[in-house]
Amino acid sequence: MRIVESRCKTKLLLPFEKFVTIAKETGYDAICMRASVGGVGTPVSQLAQMRRAVHDSGLRISMVTADANVPLNNAAGPNGLRHIEPSLDVAQSLDCDLIRVCLKQPADIPAAQRAAEQAAECGIRLAHQCHTSSLFEQVAPMLDVLAAIGRPNFGLIYEPANLMLCGESYGRATLERLAPHLMNAYFQNHGVEPDGPEILPTYCRGEVRYCHLDPWEAGGIDLDEAFAGLNSVGYDGYFTIHQAQGIETADEARTFASRCAQLMRRWI
Repeated sequence: MRIVESRCKTKLLLPFEKFVTIAKETGYDAICMRASVGGVGTPVSQLAQMRRAVHDSGLRISMVTADANVPLNNAAGPNGLRHIEPSLDVAQSLDCDLIRVCLKQPADIPAAQRAAEQAAECGIRLAHQCHTSSLFEQVAPMLDVLAAIGRPNFGLIYEPANLMLCGESYGRATLERLAPHLMNAYFQNHGVEPDGPEILPTYCRGEVRYCHLDPWEAGGIDLDEAFAGLNSVGYDGYFTIHQAQGIETADEARTFASRCAQLMRRWI
């Protein structure tokens, strides 16, 4: 869904139903629902309509990011953990059992524990993406955080680009350490460049400069390495195209989605 999401991450640039049709026509199994189209502020009746549109197309919803502050990764991102019920309502309305959440500081860990316990009562899992400026930047610290949370329904979204930006490896050795906690896998392509046009702040390395790359471009994430690692640990969950393209037309979205699907079929 992010391929047709605005840069502000709060709205889609194409109608939702059109995006669902494109996903189906280009060979996908599921969509990853973002708050930019359906989240904690969306009426239940509208969520139900979205759920029907997805199910009628033969697709599933792989994960819900119900609060826009989570993908924005801002100071309000962890607030949803302290009041998880609205996100649980969104996930249940959309017939999805996985919610993406955000932790920024160690003080967020008790809230994550309580939220996971509430989610478990609903049969729902919570997961945190490998992400800059969060408690999930580096492998060893994120494993410590997962151990501290200590809830079996709280896990991890593997995302190699953010690991790379934080100076971490993302191949087989890393995935063997993360495997017990994997609940989803994301992919976006970045290239680290000292004079790159984009800047991301990190806790571990300060500001990191990089450039956006299309999924098939060289110089960024080595998909052979990423998939070799996923296959080595027997990962069989969803692999999500998490590319921020900001596409505004249906034809461009269809072309991009189709090319991504063709690329991923080398490994999937």
